[in-house]
Amino acid sequence: MKLPACRLADLLRGEAFRLESDPAVAVFHTEDGGLYAIDDTCTHQDASLSEGWLEGFEVECPLHASKFDLRTGAVDAPPARLPVRTHRVLVEDGTIHVELSEAPPNLPPTCVAARLRGATPAGGVT
Repeated sequence: MKLPACRLADLLRGEAFRLESDPAVAVFHTEDGGLYAIDDTCTHQDASLSEGWLEGFEVECPLHASKFDLRTGAVDAPPARLPVRTHRVLVEDGTIHVELSEAPPNLPPTCVAARLRGATPAGGVT
């Protein structure tokens, strides 16, 4: 499934955009002009990676400092142990689109429990 995220001109280099999908996706525009999309939820605990710190090709979770590689989804620092899903990014007519991965997401236990109950966890990510 391909979803429109935002206009390329509106996403400055070094910034992120949170796409309200299920689960949410974070789109990053790196300083070198690259565009990457990963699941927005840290795999350790319910925290938005789009609110984290971007450095090079890594984003650091704002909650417990786990780092994820935007290119592969690999986790580089604990306490997270599982990678985040990556998604394909396309730019068409000046708009960033995200082609969602068909792989299952690695959601943290708080999100999985909330999904089973049919509720939204405290951070609002499902």
